[in-house]
Amino acid sequence: MLPPLRFQIHHRDPQSQARSGLLQTRRSSLPTPVFMPVGTLATVKAMDTKEVAALGYKIILGNTYHLMLRPGEANIRRHGGLHGFMDWPNSILTDSGGYQVFSLAHRRRISEEGVTFLSHIDGSKHELTPERAIQIQQDLGSDIMMVLDECPPHDVKPRYMEESVARTTRWAERCLAARGPHAGALFGIVQGGLDHDMRAAHLEQLQAMAFEGLAIGGLSVGEGPEAMDDMVGFIVPRMPADRPRYLMGVGLPADIIRAVGHGIDMFDCVVPTRNARNGQLFTWDGPMQLRHAAHTEDLRPVEAECDCEACRRFSRAYLRHLYKANEILGMRLNTLHNLTFYAELMRRIRTAISAGNYAAWAKDTLERLGAGQSG
Repeated sequence: MLPPLRFQIHHRDPQSQARSGLLQTRRSSLPTPVFMPVGTLATVKAMDTKEVAALGYKIILGNTYHLMLRPGEANIRRHGGLHGFMDWPNSILTDSGGYQVFSLAHRRRISEEGVTFLSHIDGSKHELTPERAIQIQQDLGSDIMMVLDECPPHDVKPRYMEESVARTTRWAERCLAARGPHAGALFGIVQGGLDHDMRAAHLEQLQAMAFEGLAIGGLSVGEGPEAMDDMVGFIVPRMPADRPRYLMGVGLPADIIRAVGHGIDMFDCVVPTRNARNGQLFTWDGPMQLRHAAHTEDLRPVEAECDCEACRRFSRAYLRHLYKANEILGMRLNTLHNLTFYAELMRRIRTAISAGNYAAWAKDTLERLGAGQSG
């Protein structure tokens, strides 16, 4: 049987840490850097899986916490796993559910064994241990699994952060031990808040373990873009060069461009789909807000250089009307546009890296995005 994951670097930008390559799971080959649309509940919201694949996406993300509660991993397993359940032929990365559990605050209790929590759906009691997190992800048929980790707020006291990181390391070891022989790849998650020394120490521990890749967790959770960029710039060059580097939950275009410049290979975020449903469309001249009255009679497409159905067939005025009327079609068209934009963003990123001019491209693109409209 093929290994669960293979990773090759093909190009490096001479003026930055950016790199491009190929990430291969048992189901698909993924050019990197890669963005993964979020399909938390076995669906990329408002989109059919065939539509997502037609945009060129070869990997999406599912969530252990949500799927274990509804419809339950046993139900999904009877469908042949998450791929069969949602009719998705390509790769799936599943988050362990740790971030969602720890966001429950007063509805959960942490111990060395794992986390006990009350469902946000019906208040029922559940326990998520490292072993159970891996078992659920294996039942889902995940191609890339994530370890169970604790994701504390970045501003907790240093003593608690130290205890949390140490516990996450022990849980990571248990996740590795629980993985079956034919399971998908497993990534460790580097934590440590905004403390450089703590992050570096945790990375040193995790990179000595047999993970196929390493992720950076605990960022984009309120610390601000400057602090996030500082930490990414610090920790990424210290990560193993021969393994994929995944920045979890980060997805604004400017953040992606800067993180790629530091050497990140993988991204996921709800931003393109969630913001689409809230009437924000991404363009190369900055975000567009459909709620603004200036678009009421605007006959232009959202973006002249975009070839998505929304831009080829409809005007800004029509999309604004659908948004104001809360029509389902508007959510679909907006999501289609944003996912098209993100696919093109990643394509341009990879092209610039392979051409050896990523640093210059990134500077120009960030200036254009920052100087663009916000209307």
